[in-house]
Amino acid sequence: MHKQGSFVSPLLSGVFCQCQADEAHRGSDPGGGVEDTGGPSFPPRARPLSGQDHRLKVLFQVLDVNGDGGICVNDLSIGLKKLGVHRTELELMKIVKAGDKDLDGQLDFEEFVHYLRDHEKKLRLVFKSLDTKNDGRIDKQEIMQSLRDLGVNISEQQAEKILKSMDKNGTMTIDWNEWRDYHLLHPADNIPEIILYWKHATIFDVGESLMVPDEFTAEEKKTGMWWRHLVAGGAAGAVSRTCTAPLDRLKVLMQVHASRTNSMCIAGGFTHMIREGGMWSLWRGNGMNVIKIAPESAIKFMAYEQIKRLIGSNQETLGILERFVAGSLAGAIAQSSIYPMEVLKTRLALRKTGQFSGIADCAKQIFRKEGMAAFYKGYIPNLIGIIPYAGIDLAVYETLKNSWLQRYATDSADPGVFVLLACGTTSSTCGQLASYPLALVRTRMQAQATIEGGPQMTMSGLFKHIVKTEGAFGLYRGLAPNFMKVIPAVSISYVVYENLKMSLGVVSR
Repeated sequence: MHKQGSFVSPLLSGVFCQCQADEAHRGSDPGGGVEDTGGPSFPPRARPLSGQDHRLKVLFQVLDVNGDGGICVNDLSIGLKKLGVHRTELELMKIVKAGDKDLDGQLDFEEFVHYLRDHEKKLRLVFKSLDTKNDGRIDKQEIMQSLRDLGVNISEQQAEKILKSMDKNGTMTIDWNEWRDYHLLHPADNIPEIILYWKHATIFDVGESLMVPDEFTAEEKKTGMWWRHLVAGGAAGAVSRTCTAPLDRLKVLMQVHASRTNSMCIAGGFTHMIREGGMWSLWRGNGMNVIKIAPESAIKFMAYEQIKRLIGSNQETLGILERFVAGSLAGAIAQSSIYPMEVLKTRLALRKTGQFSGIADCAKQIFRKEGMAAFYKGYIPNLIGIIPYAGIDLAVYETLKNSWLQRYATDSADPGVFVLLACGTTSSTCGQLASYPLALVRTRMQAQATIEGGPQMTMSGLFKHIVKTEGAFGLYRGLAPNFMKVIPAVSISYVVYENLKMSLGVVSR
């Protein structure tokens, strides 16, 4: 967590909460700020300021640097520095965006008050969830346990450092006031939200079938934010796949047609595609690759949620073993449901100019000439490939994550964007590397009918044939273009995902 500098306690004490009379009325329960205990009800922006009116106005005046009656990002930056509170520009933008109801780019006094009260409610919920002993204080064991529940292991020394950053009275525990003051005007600096950054999210879409779906908090499910995340992730995947489609098609061609006698290289492959069908031929099969994102993501998400219930987990975020089991099963269900689309994508990517008039024509011709079974060619190696992909992907991600935390998480468990992208890209690449031979065999089985006079081999027969005729290297044909697309795919997907989340009003986690 970001270490916060000292600030003027008399000025800020009590500013971030409801008035002292309300506090006394609620009692000592740290969760009491969330429920209404009776009395007159006021709309959020019309509730009386009561005894804290002066403190709120003083704080607002300090932050309203240019005195124009509104607090913008620049005002917040200068004003908070005066108080010894340091925040990044991105964090300040999140604060303004969260409270800016009239979308004028700044917070007026009413919006400022409403934001503080709303933020306090969230802080109370988090405090109560961490305070497992219900004694009104958080100790290092509770911090370690909460992180362990979310899949992150830290040492006792690291937990003590986190405590010391918030503990002002030297008790090595955090009471509600210390918790609230530490998180003054911070959009997402509490333990659960920071750890949610570490989730293996949908943004790491490199055009492959990711087996571990995203997870969502109870609040996200209740408010409908989950579907916005899925929409943003799906759209980001569609854009990144379209941008890297030429490399994807080249990979499929090399998997199917490259051999010792026909060592198709990257430049030669692109030249062949353009010469045969023109520039647009580089995107053959991409339409189906994009179309299948939505049903696959939806089925995987629903299956994942049901499997979580079946394995009896009450945690919002599963442990690594539970995620592996639930993710693999959900991936298998989703792949089984949309597998004919995978076959169509391969056939369309390999088609010659004029062979099919479109997706529907391709499906009709396959069904008429080969029957329904053709739509499930390569299904077994595809299903088996889920296990090494998901297992190694998760294991590498967890190892990298915990290594970073053990080495660098002194005052903060927040890794930052580049660390997340590096961990996600590396783990996904390792997962693909482990399952690549199965993916190659799957693609060749899907494409068998497109090779004139080609033998209709089984999975084991194809493995033996490839190793015998091409050696072990033959199982990795097309690996170069596959890896070439990873970094651009992840980068494009991330940028589009973040921008779409802002457009859809999704609060960053």
